[in-house]
Amino acid sequence: MTSSPTPGLTRFNALGDSAATAELHEVCASSAWGSKLLAQRPFTTADALFSANESAMAELTAEDLAEAMGGHAPIGRPKPGDPTSAREQRGMAGASEDLKNELLELNLAYQEKFGHVFLICATGATGEFMRDAVRIRIDNSPEAEREIARGELVKINRIRLTRLAEGE
Repeated sequence: MTSSPTPGLTRFNALGDSAATAELHEVCASSAWGSKLLAQRPFTTADALFSANESAMAELTAEDLAEAMGGHAPIGRPKPGDPTSAREQRGMAGASEDLKNELLELNLAYQEKFGHVFLICATGATGEFMRDAVRIRIDNSPEAEREIARGELVKINRIRLTRLAEGE
C-alpha cells in the first residue's frame, strides 16, 4: 500500500530551496538540521518527514544543538508576537505570579549552569509540570542534559512538522 503526501507536504516539497530552508528554520533553528532535512526532499509521507527529523537530530553536534536551543524562548516568556511560542507555552498562561517568578528564577539558574535555555516540550504541559522538570533536571551533568534536550527537540520539531505537513 502506498500513500501520497499530504497537501502541506506537497506544498513544502514544491518550494524552492530558500523558501523551504526558511520554513525549516521556523521549525528548528539549527542550520545543520535544516540542511539534512532539505537534502531528503521530497517527502512522500509525514512519517518519512518525522523519521528524517529523528535521524537529523541524532547527528547534531553539541554546537548544532546549541544553535537549535538558541531558537527557543525561555519557559514562561514566549517570544512576543510569535504565535508558535505562545501556543507551545499555553500551559503557563494561567500560572500564578508566584509560579511564574519561581520558574523565572529556576530558568536563570539553569541557564547559568548549562549556558542555554531550559528546553522541554511544553505543549500540553502545566506550569507546575515544567517547574518540577527544571528542579529535577538542574542536577544533571551537562552531557546528560544535552541528550535530554536533544530528545525534547525531537518532540518539539515533530509537533511543528506535523503542522507543516498538515498545511497549517
